[in-house]
Amino acid sequence: MNLKNPNLFVISGGPGAGKTTILLELARLGFQYAPEVARQIIQEQIQSGGKALPWADRKTYAELMLQRSIESFKSHTPAARPLFADRGIPDTLCYARLIGLRETSLIESACRRYRYAPLVFVAPPWNEIYEMDSERKQDFAEAERTYHCMVEVYRECSYKTVVLPRVETLARAQFILEQVRLVDERNFTSAP
Repeated sequence: MNLKNPNLFVISGGPGAGKTTILLELARLGFQYAPEVARQIIQEQIQSGGKALPWADRKTYAELMLQRSIESFKSHTPAARPLFADRGIPDTLCYARLIGLRETSLIESACRRYRYAPLVFVAPPWNEIYEMDSERKQDFAEAERTYHCMVEVYRECSYKTVVLPRVETLARAQFILEQVRLVDERNFTSAP
């Protein structure tokens, strides 16, 4: 049985494109968001000395990413009003493709079963704001490849992708809120 959450809007894209910054701005405006599970896994693995990391045991990292993405989806479903997710289950499929995992049937099944809002916002690579850190080790070229893979995967999963403009954070958040209102005026409740 498929689970649909038409009020859970994914913000995806390559690393370092400003997704988390936009989500923090949306939170400041009164909207809830689901944090990125991939970064949480990396932080936990580093802290515990684990190997399920994108630069170590990639397969186990992908499995954890899928598991935690499904848990995040379920914990935010149903959503009575628009809420935002820092990445979604299809991001795991993109990651699996980028690292060359051959067996992706479980991930593909999860992408079909757990359905987000039909619009997915994709942050394009933006060299001026891109930074590497202890958890983000990809260079800008890899960030660009990831972005293109994300767009392709979300479209394959029957989502409409909306590319975010490269403008300041508040304007990006306002752009998202304007697009969400266009999806279904009846389901949109403005922030308190």
